[in-house]
Amino acid sequence: MTRLGIDAHGEQAWRDKGFFPVLRDPADPDAFPSALVALLELGRANPVPGDRPLPKEVDLDLKRQLACPAPAELADYRKDHPLGGMPYGMAALAGPEYDRLIAWAKSGASLPEKSEPIPQPIAEKIASIEAFLNNKDLRQQLVARYLYEHLFLAHLHIEGTSAHRFFKLIRSKTPAGQPPIEIPTRRPFDDPGGPFTYRIVPIDGTILHKEHVVYEIGPQRLQRYQDLFFDADWVIDRLPPYSSSAGGNPFSTFEALPAKGRYQFLLDDALFFVRSFIRGPVCYGQVAVNVIEDRFWVSFMDPDADLSVQDADYLKKITPLLDLPVALSDKGLEDRFRSFLDDGPIEYAKLRDAEYRSNPAFQGGPAYPDVWDGDGENDQAHLTVFRNFDNASVITGFAGGTPETAWVIDFPLFERIYYDLVAGFDVFGNVEHQLTTRFYMDSLRREGERNFLAFMPPDVRETYHDRWYHGPLVTVLDWVREQPLDTTTPTGIGFQTRHPKAEFLETLLERGNGLWPVEDPINRCSAEECAASSSMPGKLRPLASMTAPFVRFMPDLSVLIVTSGTEEPGIFTLVHNKAHSNVAFLFREDDRREPGNDTMTIVPGQFGSYPNFYFKVAEDRLDAFVQSLAKVANKEDYLDFIKTYGVRRADSDFWATTDTVQAALNTQNALQAGLLDLNRYKDP
Repeated sequence: MTRLGIDAHGEQAWRDKGFFPVLRDPADPDAFPSALVALLELGRANPVPGDRPLPKEVDLDLKRQLACPAPAELADYRKDHPLGGMPYGMAALAGPEYDRLIAWAKSGASLPEKSEPIPQPIAEKIASIEAFLNNKDLRQQLVARYLYEHLFLAHLHIEGTSAHRFFKLIRSKTPAGQPPIEIPTRRPFDDPGGPFTYRIVPIDGTILHKEHVVYEIGPQRLQRYQDLFFDADWVIDRLPPYSSSAGGNPFSTFEALPAKGRYQFLLDDALFFVRSFIRGPVCYGQVAVNVIEDRFWVSFMDPDADLSVQDADYLKKITPLLDLPVALSDKGLEDRFRSFLDDGPIEYAKLRDAEYRSNPAFQGGPAYPDVWDGDGENDQAHLTVFRNFDNASVITGFAGGTPETAWVIDFPLFERIYYDLVAGFDVFGNVEHQLTTRFYMDSLRREGERNFLAFMPPDVRETYHDRWYHGPLVTVLDWVREQPLDTTTPTGIGFQTRHPKAEFLETLLERGNGLWPVEDPINRCSAEECAASSSMPGKLRPLASMTAPFVRFMPDLSVLIVTSGTEEPGIFTLVHNKAHSNVAFLFREDDRREPGNDTMTIVPGQFGSYPNFYFKVAEDRLDAFVQSLAKVANKEDYLDFIKTYGVRRADSDFWATTDTVQAALNTQNALQAGLLDLNRYKDP
């Protein structure tokens, strides 16, 4: 595995790593033909049959063996894979599009300049940011390291500039004024191996939605850093070392930094950090993602109600219990094996419960003011996370009906999730590393759920918990991996209904100063708040949150395009929420599925990185679409439905439909938009 732009620089360096050209060398008369041209011509000569399921020989399994044929192998490849041309397994391009691509490839596939010159106003802002990060004062150096470890994955957007220009923060061997040379460490807390300079460099490649995590930076942000980290009185005598053990416990590494500043730094951009978990390299594949429920809501403890922020002695006491698995990654086998059996999360849960119970400020139990409300202006205080089988998505607010589970995240939990899934995740790591990362995240999920349950009446906590975790072996796992549930400490909330979970979550929205709609007009609403029955959302509402048979046949994430004459089409994301008896185990997920409890959430707009399928219908046929889908009872019914409303991979209007969806995403939020990935598009 290699990383573009990091692990090699220049054509010869990549050749030395074994990569071969896909273009013909025009200076060599004996050179093999261009693989790119050959595959385009193969796709043109042998298009996949349109408007029907793909032939069986067109393999779409993401885990299939993939390798571009070497030039000498092209003839055999064409013979063995007649349908293996470009675009693979999708509708053929129009003739002029093939002509243009083939001519471009034959001429050497020249690309535009890497980046336009950076305008002077932007260059000045970048210079001020770099000056801040490279200040040699010890306090400044520690803050800069903290920022780098949290922003190394970010697509930086300079405040007040074009929505289409992004940068990234690197550690460079060279100072400002010289071409940057990124130090290719595997993790941001690895030893850089010598002097370095923080540099902000342009992102020249195509922006892909699946890895686009945007972070605004500029003069206002620098002032915010000043407020968070330097207005408090703190000192440091020496800088912490770079190592796996240091990265494995950021509470120890950055103990000198004000805890309130660190937590508020995370809260300010909660969507960015949760999106980092989701769009970073860790969130890939079924086993990596099945650690979470298919849809859940996330809120955060208010800093004033977080004991780790308010009590320095408490934070110091719990710090040794907050080691992540990566802290042991450089140790011997026996020490590393301990991370599989680590009881640190259990001991931390015991200590946390005891400290909160004994602290006079928390005697009455947690109440509504203890949940962060975004300070009345930050809509990232409440989030909805969707799992889409082998990937995930996150949006602001509470979308859909009341979910089965919810989390409340405090400072120790937020920071550990980030370091487990982002900063501490090694893309080159072995199976052991992946398993310990996954196991630890399992305990962190439970911790977030337990924090939520603390707000519930004591007599319903166990009932809720048992709904989330039932089925074979789950009680054994509870005994091994979890502190017994606290069913005695009171809640500080006087509930008024028999449905405390729904009441609590709805009240959080009501207390939000209008930042979020209290009701979801499609998925969760009372009569007067529901979308008008004559509107597009109103017509779709009967499908939302149903447990009807049709839901189990729906893709994980599909896009509905509702055309309406000359107006812009309506775009809706349809999310299949799969029910499980529990999400406590890595494997045999099918054995824990409860398809009879599956539901669908309908969200206006497009937010997924990997659309699995498109449905297309004219607005005057939307009622018929809803009625037909609701009647689907088996696979045959579903395939008949697709014949009328579905857009298959090989359909003649596939690319035009994709352009419509992409254009809608670009219009919806130009700053957050990126190119969609169609590799997971299904072929029912």
